[in-house]
Amino acid sequence: MSPSGGVDRDAGGAARSIAEAVARRSYGKLVALLAMRTRDVAAAEDALADAFAAALADWPERGCPANPEAWLMTVARRRAIDGVRHRRIGDDVTNQLTILADEIDEREAGMLPDRRLALLFACTHPALEAAIRTPLMLQVVLRLEAKTIASAFLMSPAAMSKRLVRAKNKIREAGIPFSVPEREELPGRLAAVLEAVYAAYAHGWTDPVGGDTEQRDLTGEALFLANLLVELLPGEPETLGLLALMLYAQSRNDARRDAAGDYVPLSAQDPATWNVPMIAAANALLRRASAFNTIGRFQLEAALQSAHIHRCLTHRPNWDEIVQLYDALFAIAASPVVAVNRALALAERDGPQAALDALEPYANDPRLADYQPYWATRANLLARTGATAEALGAYDLAIGLEHDPAVRRFLQSKRSELPSARSES
Repeated sequence: MSPSGGVDRDAGGAARSIAEAVARRSYGKLVALLAMRTRDVAAAEDALADAFAAALADWPERGCPANPEAWLMTVARRRAIDGVRHRRIGDDVTNQLTILADEIDEREAGMLPDRRLALLFACTHPALEAAIRTPLMLQVVLRLEAKTIASAFLMSPAAMSKRLVRAKNKIREAGIPFSVPEREELPGRLAAVLEAVYAAYAHGWTDPVGGDTEQRDLTGEALFLANLLVELLPGEPETLGLLALMLYAQSRNDARRDAAGDYVPLSAQDPATWNVPMIAAANALLRRASAFNTIGRFQLEAALQSAHIHRCLTHRPNWDEIVQLYDALFAIAASPVVAVNRALALAERDGPQAALDALEPYANDPRLADYQPYWATRANLLARTGATAEALGAYDLAIGLEHDPAVRRFLQSKRSELPSARSES
């Protein structure tokens, strides 16, 4: 207590910092444990939110517990029990209370079991609509907000929120089990899990300097889950491909900003700053995956990253190989995003006009209206063909859509190099 009788501000700040750190590190783990007991994802989220609120009120006054996770789990379980008593009646409430009252043996040893993979696979159950499975995993296990998920899936936040609520209700009403499926069931459900893990990594990777601790921790969480999937399914080439893809990208993380914090595109990065052991680990994973002779999306994306890295290290153009890899990727995972990335490679091989022609079918695609890389790519290609006025407009759209100040400065610099832009200043 402070001399005035109130809670010490330093203690309150420390408690809040610890609670926030535990939330970033363990949210998915705790929700998974609670959801497995309640069979109700939304109720588990509500109970955990109450537990974090209780921590912020209790820890500054009483001190932080030795095991914050176990403390939060105990309080959240009590909140969940109270919720069951208010929501349910008859034999059902007795069964639920019995499940919730069970002590977690690992808590006595200071450890809580990790059930995140089980929760991830629960979100891929056939009873759930296929299109909502990945968004559901991103919110429930990896703690992304509905508006962030909506943006990634080119949907309005309101529509995404409604669909997520319906999916959680479905899990509860259908009694969907929280378990890793039997091996014969895995192929039909693994793709959505891999998609969610990669989407989480990609979201965290947009903050290369680590200024946003939530995004940085999300990257670490995604890498942890990818490693866990490889351990669980060492004979599944797409899990190997996913981890390889993420390691290739992560190996270049430190090179994406210079000493002044400005954005550095791949073509201008210094390979000496890349993480060589991480690249070697990714190479080994990709070789293991290729031995199965079964091509998949994440293996192709990892192969593309490998090809880009090889070009930069050897200074030998390999654009024909890269375009072929994009052709193969588009054949099995066609999307406007793949089309945009393919156009960039096509421009290097066949020229900017060929790339613009390849993008023409997507000119009025609503999914690209707010997709910054599309407008940045289009601006670059138009500038290279001499269509300066159109390039200026595309750069303006790309700059307006970009949230990263460093990338925005990079785009503004590129725009200022255009002849009309110089005459305007």
